[in-house]
This record gives sequence, structure tokens and C-alpha cells, in this order.
Amino acid sequence: MRVRSFQLSDYRPVTQLLETVLTEECYEQTMEAFARQLSWDSELVLVASLNNEIVGMIIGTIDNNKGYYYRVAVHKDYRRQGIAKELINSLRQRFVQRNVTKIMITADEHNEPILSLYESMGFAAKDFFRSIQKLSIVAG
Repeated sequence: MRVRSFQLSDYRPVTQLLETVLTEECYEQTMEAFARQLSWDSELVLVASLNNEIVGMIIGTIDNNKGYYYRVAVHKDYRRQGIAKELINSLRQRFVQRNVTKIMITADEHNEPILSLYESMGFAAKDFFRSIQKLSIVAG
């Protein structure tokens, strides 16, 4: 498995992945944030590929000098193989390179099911961003 930066040629397979694994409401919100993040800083959108197939992706953003994990998606057939952890760790390296002051996890209703994954990686409840004020990539 290889984690790398998103490339324009990944757009169709990534959107198909998101459409497959996310609810309709989550997909719509994620696609808006995905488009904004690509226009602002595409280096914070990563994909995981296996045998030239996109099997996972992560969207991150930097807002007020804090790094945020916004959305992680892994194809159902490839879950529990460490792909999400690899994506999270790869994005963490990018946040560190950018000297963010803190790394947070966006804890919206769509991310609730995977918060335990972040906890298993050493994140604590104080690292979960639950706020009425939305991140810039969501609010626009």
C-alpha cells in the first residue's frame, strides 16, 4: 500500500470511494469541503492506493495554525488493515512540517464511529473539535 498526495487523475476514483462509503448527507458535506481544500492546499489531501486502486483517502486542513483531520474514508473491503492509520500518520507528518500549533480531529456526527481509532493512536477527548463554529473548508 502506498500513501501519496492527491492528483487530479484521482478525482473520479476518490469521489466514487466517498459515494460508496459515506451517507448521502455526509457525502454532500465532504464533497464541498474536499473541493475547497483542493483549491486552497491540495497537499493536505492524501490517498492510499493498492495495486493502482484508490482504497482510502483523508482530507486535512489548517485553520488558525491548527491542523485538523476532517474526513477519513477507506473502502469497505480494505478496512481493518491499517490503511486509515497510515493515512492519519502521513497527514500528521505534513502538519508537523507546517509547524501547526496543535492537531485536532473534527468530531462531527459523521466522524463519531471512528473516534475510537484516533483514541487508539494516542489522541484524547481534548483533541476532538466539536464546535458550532465550522472550519473554513466547511463554512466556505
